[in-house]
Amino acid sequence: MTRTETAQALAEAARRALRAPSILNTQPWRWRVHEDVLELSADRTRQLGSIDPNGRLLTLSCGAALHHARVALSATGHDAVVERFPDPADDDLLARLRLIDGHAPPERALEQLEAMRRRHTDRRPFAATVPVPAPAISAMTQAAEHEDASLHRVPVENVPSLATAVETAAAAEARMADYQADLHEWTHRPRAGGDGVTAEAVTARMALPVHLRDFSGDETLLDPGFGNDRFAEFFILATANDTRHDWLRAGEATSAVWLTATSAGLVASVMSEVTEVPEARELLRRLLPTPAYPQLVFRMAVDMQPPPYPKSARRPPSDVIEMS
Repeated sequence: MTRTETAQALAEAARRALRAPSILNTQPWRWRVHEDVLELSADRTRQLGSIDPNGRLLTLSCGAALHHARVALSATGHDAVVERFPDPADDDLLARLRLIDGHAPPERALEQLEAMRRRHTDRRPFAATVPVPAPAISAMTQAAEHEDASLHRVPVENVPSLATAVETAAAAEARMADYQADLHEWTHRPRAGGDGVTAEAVTARMALPVHLRDFSGDETLLDPGFGNDRFAEFFILATANDTRHDWLRAGEATSAVWLTATSAGLVASVMSEVTEVPEARELLRRLLPTPAYPQLVFRMAVDMQPPPYPKSARRPPSDVIEMS
């Protein structure tokens, strides 16, 4: 490939990665294409001070974008070497990708690329009437392990304990004025801004087996449908340690698990709130079968809600990708 072709391939991967999920749809990343290298950096101006004071969820969000970019490169026939935290002097430089070879696109990568187009966060009560199939759970578990993380299904008998952990987090954050201010800011963004959680993506608060973060605020525009989450399944994504490297890898695993779920006909939303409050995160940790650090919770079900599906806004590439 010529240098121009390499830069174009890297820029296209960064553009596709803009579809990655992030905490409160903050999209806290910046991409830089420099000759044959694509660099991913954290955008600290988008860090949520009250919710994410140490930047764990920001780093996790960037990890999801990193995995999206890796998938996009593989699906378009490119191998890339990934250096994570390549510069000790620059804490915000999270990863550097360099193209090394070309190949025929693997079928798995093509499936994931298609899943990137269809993947979305669905905060509606799930209408599934059947449980998540065992083969899908196995595939998601393997996807997490491939990214140095683990995925644990919450058994039915432990769902009330999960609900307690969620309520503990909600009660703590309800008492935090700075949390309420951050939540208000990111649920009342200008509609043309391309970020945040808009009224079109949330329903009124409903009674569910495990309560979701209350985004309802002043306005909700999403029809909740006829679901009740009866067959919703919950999965804890965890890592062996709790370092910045683990957070980034957890984000890559988040993307890998979600794309696998989408390919299997599942719908999902992520519950980070239960990991935002130390007391609640400790309760969640006790639900794990082995010692590990919970990074977030997936809520999933077989996709049976009628379209149209809610789509989160995205920032324009020119705001996020730098060509140099």
